[in-house]
Amino acid sequence: MSQSMKEERILVIAAHPDDEVLGMGGTLAKFSAHGAHLALLIVTDGSTSQYRENGHLDEILKEKKKETEQSAKILGIEKIYYGQLPDMKLDTVSHIDINRVIEDVIREFMPTMVFTHFSGDVNKDHRCVYESTLVACRPTAEQCVKRIALYSAPSSTEWNVQTAQSAFLPNWYVDISGEYAEKKYEAMRCYKTELRPYPHPRSIEYLRVSDTAEGNHVGLMSAESFILLRALD
Repeated sequence: MSQSMKEERILVIAAHPDDEVLGMGGTLAKFSAHGAHLALLIVTDGSTSQYRENGHLDEILKEKKKETEQSAKILGIEKIYYGQLPDMKLDTVSHIDINRVIEDVIREFMPTMVFTHFSGDVNKDHRCVYESTLVACRPTAEQCVKRIALYSAPSSTEWNVQTAQSAFLPNWYVDISGEYAEKKYEAMRCYKTELRPYPHPRSIEYLRVSDTAEGNHVGLMSAESFILLRALD
């Protein structure tokens, strides 16, 4: 990346709380440590469908927001935006309404780089967010976003049938060995409502193994991988 990290304004767009940590928590910690300004957009409320039968939904929503804020603080995320669209129902929301949520945040935060979901994820919310992100980041003359990258989300990306269209084929790796990987796992521990026992992908043990494997692919101890879609210099 040609710009100094201190000049970068990085927006991570996630469908649900914890996607940002699962996909790129170590990278966020590293970018923050090198001076980048970080913001996070959680497009959905993250709970209304998952806990629709629970009589304490309001309390769950508050707890999930608290977890997000605690995790963000560890990773160095300075600003959190909440889209509040219905969890696990983005395919029932007008495409233009999802676009508007993302466009409004881009207009306010003015990111130079955007990270979002991979188009081949098994989760429909992720695919809807990907499609709307591309609309919001279309390369017009006045567009502030110069780089777009996709992250993989454990328990979604690898669970889809692996075809030429759905396989996650990274072309960019970020070394998170050591302190940045540990920051990621510390941040993930904040999401108590999302953690699952190993070998579930939303477990700390799984993330360690997965990050080690990604790093080993390119001669590193630990890494996160991405698909760089567009880069303008």
